[in-house]
Amino acid sequence: MLPRRRLGQTDMELTTLSFGASSIGQEFRSVDLGESLQAVRVALESGMNFIDTAAFYGRGMSEMMLGRVLPDFPRDQYYLGTKLGRYTGEHFDFSARRVTESIDTSLERMKVDHLDIVLCHDLEFVEMSQIVEETIPAIRREIEKGKVRYVGVSGYPMKMFKYVMENTDIDCLLTYNHYTLQNDMALDLVPLAKEKGVGLMNGAPFSARLLTNAELPPWHKATPEVRQVAAAAAKHCADRGSDIAKIALQFSIANENFATCIPGSANPKRVAQWVEWAQEPIDEILVAEVKEILKPIHNWFYIEGRPENNDEPVAS
Repeated sequence: MLPRRRLGQTDMELTTLSFGASSIGQEFRSVDLGESLQAVRVALESGMNFIDTAAFYGRGMSEMMLGRVLPDFPRDQYYLGTKLGRYTGEHFDFSARRVTESIDTSLERMKVDHLDIVLCHDLEFVEMSQIVEETIPAIRREIEKGKVRYVGVSGYPMKMFKYVMENTDIDCLLTYNHYTLQNDMALDLVPLAKEKGVGLMNGAPFSARLLTNAELPPWHKATPEVRQVAAAAAKHCADRGSDIAKIALQFSIANENFATCIPGSANPKRVAQWVEWAQEPIDEILVAEVKEILKPIHNWFYIEGRPENNDEPVAS
């Protein structure tokens, strides 16, 4: 049984492990459609109670795929979150009008009557004041209509999370690649989030395969040094009879400041493996050894979106 944690001041208790549906939208590779649908089923049948997706993932494909599975499960068995504002690699629209259209489209695609969470997606690519002044108020109006329950933001830099929390009220946020064995910058958000009553969710514990034995995809922004150090850490785990992906997942789940950890896969066997790992004890000695190996690249990050919306580089 997966433990549950309260998400901020919401009434939602999320399982510590959730299902990220980006992969079933072929966001990272071509996938087998049958396996993708089965991955969702395995997640829900294994006890995960939160699914995270976005209109952007597969340009609607992820939500459409979920719409093939979710009607088979009672709506009170799971929480469902999606994102709006980013629709293609270069197309962003955070206008109030598009908010309404996007929410209605997501509901239709996934064949549900409400969304538990709607997040503003990758707002580091746009002028963030629009999110505070137009987008979030528009989502609040959808909450009043009963179509949405809670609102938040998602993205990469820590700077934009702080800006939003300091300038408006949100219920939750989703950070990715920033609470892992290699990068724990998201810890900087904890005090402000607690002060504001904002629930924290952590995505991408493997840092886009960096903390796995898999080959990095061509689009990965890791420098040669980052790749070399991460590979050394992975080899150390293998030499110790373990898997760096296993301890990466367990490490990210362990921190109770984050309500849930959200990896994603279109491989049902992989999803089942994560559930097993999540319930096994963590090897604290191996974690300490791996973090020591990763020290030269601790809190390395890349620039995403507008430079002015990004964090200051860490002095070396």
